[in-house]
Amino acid sequence: QVQLVESGGGLVQAGGSLRLSCAASGGTFSSYSMAWFRQAPGKERELVAVISGSGAATIYSNSMKGRFTISRDNAKSTVNLQMNSLNAEDTAVYSCAAGRLFVTNSDRYDYWGQGTQVTVSS
Repeated sequence: QVQLVESGGGLVQAGGSLRLSCAASGGTFSSYSMAWFRQAPGKERELVAVISGSGAATIYSNSMKGRFTISRDNAKSTVNLQMNSLNAEDTAVYSCAAGRLFVTNSDRYDYWGQGTQVTVSS
């Protein structure tokens, strides 16, 4: 069983930056692909980014590519999401997830954090 706890959310002005972190416990962290998803009010959950267990491979949603960077530290069992050039459309609850496969489908992720709110004011 893997437990995930996100941190780093908050209120930021448009054009600003935030760094989210997700701390994992239980299981062998490096054996899991880690992903960030987000869900805005009234919208479906969408992929933000995925990183492979080794950290060598990443996938980004097109709308975040170039603005967001996912990274992981397997020694510390953490995965981070650096978010730059934020805009109002980035307002959502951001959740990290762990899964055995390097995929973008949220249904294939087995463990989820509780989520952290990111609000971007315009």
